[in-house]
Amino acid sequence: MPHQPPSATEAQALSIFTPVNLILLSLAVYIIYTRLRPAQPVVILHDTPLVFRTFTPNTLRPYNGTEDPHVLLAVQGRVFDVTAGKSFYGPGGPYSNFAGRDASRGLAKNSFDEDMLTDLDKPIDKLEGLSEEELGSLAGWASHFEGKYLLVGRLVEEGSAEAEAAKKGE
Repeated sequence: MPHQPPSATEAQALSIFTPVNLILLSLAVYIIYTRLRPAQPVVILHDTPLVFRTFTPNTLRPYNGTEDPHVLLAVQGRVFDVTAGKSFYGPGGPYSNFAGRDASRGLAKNSFDEDMLTDLDKPIDKLEGLSEEELGSLAGWASHFEGKYLLVGRLVEEGSAEAEAAKKGE
């Protein structure tokens, strides 16, 4: 039986699988794989782990990512370790003015201005005068921090019985 030349469709099918096309297909598969594969989790190791403790505004202040490698902030009297989000809350981040401070009023008002922060020598902000909408915003932020970051303490007034007891325990 004599050899017959391939039909037009067979020739077209054979021409798809050229070495160049196979290389391009392999490259496309590799690029898609690298884009879709899960990212490796970021693990941040600290030299000293934080244990739950009582903070005052002055004892919280050094945890701003500059003086101490940990970044902490307070929301409604609860202190969270936000070091994992250091690019947001640490030096140079968009929320860096909240590091080592009580961020409650600023978060409630969705304002990151310095004037939203209570001076360290003043009593802790009682959050009076906030609207229902601002209180709702603050509750949303508090829920965000509870779900994402480790609770490492509570914020109390300077000179309060709780602060004095914490000093004796240290």
